Amino acid sequence: MRGKYGFDPYLALIVAAAQMVIAKGASWGQQAFREPLDPYAYALLLVGPLAILAHRRFPLVSTAAALAACDLFLVGGYAYGPSFISPGVLLFLLVTRGKRVIAWGMAGMTLLSFLSYAWLVGNRDLFHNVWILTFIMLLMVLAELVRIVKERRAERGRTAEEEARRQASEERLTMAQELHDVLAHNISLIHVQASTALHLIDDNPEQARTALATIKTASKEVLGEMRSVLNVLREGAPRSPTAGLDRLDELVERSGLQVTLKRVGSRPLPPQVERAAYRIVQESLTNAARHAPGSEVTVRLEYGTQELAVLVRDSGATTPAVLSESGSGNGIPGMRERASALGGSLVAGPLPVPGGTGFQVEARLPLPEETS
Repeated sequence: MRGKYGFDPYLALIVAAAQMVIAKGASWGQQAFREPLDPYAYALLLVGPLAILAHRRFPLVSTAAALAACDLFLVGGYAYGPSFISPGVLLFLLVTRGKRVIAWGMAGMTLLSFLSYAWLVGNRDLFHNVWILTFIMLLMVLAELVRIVKERRAERGRTAEEEARRQASEERLTMAQELHDVLAHNISLIHVQASTALHLIDDNPEQARTALATIKTASKEVLGEMRSVLNVLREGAPRSPTAGLDRLDELVERSGLQVTLKRVGSRPLPPQVERAAYRIVQESLTNAARHAPGSEVTVRLEYGTQELAVLVRDSGATTPAVLSESGSGNGIPGMRERASALGGSLVAGPLPVPGGTGFQVEARLPLPEETS
């Protein structure tokens, strides 16, 4: 009963006890002009608490039964006061539980029955009638205010829950993108270096050994980054530091390309901008290793007051591209999505160079104003 009906049994018990205690006091105070309590009176006082127990399933019938018991208590000549509690509580519950039409209809019936009783017993004082109307209106207005507060609280809860779900969804998308970038770069690098090692293992063992060392480092790196991203799924697990521009030298060293890294200016960057810039450079180097092996690559980072400009340019392939047809096709769109998510832009395309065709990726990521 606790799980299905909430606090209704406790409320019914409280109302029953309150009505009995108040009835005793009111009967003693009004003994000169009202009838003393008898079993019939006590039975009428118990109708209201029983109606509270049935209120969730039968809101209209239970409220009408409590109001009828109240009227019979008054018509029986018993003391004023205690019989009013149950109808008032039930009207309040009707409003707060969303049965507003029934509530206001029953409030009108309650007002009509009380005024009719007053007219029957000869009490036609205007002030008395206004007092009854005012009391019922105050009760209903208070119930409406409580209902509004509950609905707003529930709406805030729903909004917070939806926001939490949205953030969780965005986090999952971010993790998926991080995993794609990590795997695409490192697996491509491993493949390129493995092909190089196989090609040189007989003629140039030292260079093949270097390629195998790069494979070992790259495989360790990909495992570490995957573990870092997947740890986010564990409740309470700390997030390891994400890839940042301070690791560009390491990225360039592992790429197996002839890379020239240039930085123009310096300033602190928001984490999301730094991560996006790193992934854009990483994906560009992956594409260069896949489509333009042997090329010379220039990576330029320009720290402006309003934006970070990222430029990655290669001079075109000088050896056959062993992985030119094995890409997923999501690299450039993924980089463009990263830039757009931050309010920036990314342009990528072929670039004429002496003796052939290279490729260039240029991203511009907006930056907040520096605070002094």
